[in-house]
This record gives sequence, structure tokens and C-alpha cells, in this order.
Amino acid sequence: MFIRTLSANTIKSLTVFMSAALFVSLAWAHEFQLGDIHIGHPYARATLAVQSSGGAYLSLENTGKTDDRLVRVETGVARSAQIHNMEMAGDVMKMREVDAIDLKAGSKMAMKPGGGYHIMLVGLNQQLKAGDQFMMTLYFAKAGKIDVSVHVQAD
Repeated sequence: MFIRTLSANTIKSLTVFMSAALFVSLAWAHEFQLGDIHIGHPYARATLAVQSSGGAYLSLENTGKTDDRLVRVETGVARSAQIHNMEMAGDVMKMREVDAIDLKAGSKMAMKPGGGYHIMLVGLNQQLKAGDQFMMTLYFAKAGKIDVSVHVQAD
């Protein structure tokens, strides 16, 4: 068995590195709470300068005993923010705007690129660049409204 003694400078460097890594991971893994609704890691994908729309994603958990619904989304970075669902219909992927997302009591759901629910940012006012952040307001039928910070990530 090989055992090596680390110098004080090496230990100090490792401690600084690990602290920085933890800080960065905590900064990107941001969460919000509105009553019984837990909102996890709102993020958007970076866009190209010529793109007029983009997508935002987050997770929702209803920890309560009463059903709720996400009924509306607003943001200043786009002309409109729409709740969309993508699903396969035969061999064709179809995307459509929906009125709301039902959140049954005790349920969880996660929006992810590539299918399912997402927030469609239509008529972007600016390019979404990796590292940027913007505010988005979520409106729930029972819990009310909450402003969340959305982090822009590279793919």
C-alpha cells in the first residue's frame, strides 16, 4: 500500500479548489419555494444571435395535499412566454401550447429539452448567452405567483 503525505500548501490548494467547486455547483443548482410548490433549477438554453425564440426548463414539485396548476409564465426577455408540450404523434414530433400544467398533490415533474413540457420564449428581445441570468414570473392557480432567476446554460 502506498501512502503519501501531502504538504500544507497542497492541502490548502485542494481546500480552495473544493470550496470553489462547491460554490459554483450551489450557484447553478438554485431552488425556490412558494407555499407547497418547490421550483428547482430554472434554466434556459443559450441561443444564437439570429434566434427569435428559445426554451426554458425547471422542475416542479407539489409537496402539499391539494392539487395546483401552473397557469401562466411571464418574462421581460421575450414578447411572450408560453407553456408548451412536445409529444410524438406517430412518427411526427408535435409541439403545442397548453393552457396549464396540472400539479397533483404529492407529484413531481421535470421540464427537459427534447420532449415533454417546457417554457417557450417567443420573440426574444436579446440573445440568451451562457452565464447570463434573467427573471421569470410563474403564476399558480392556488399558490400565487413567484419570481425566479433563470440561468442561461450552454448545451
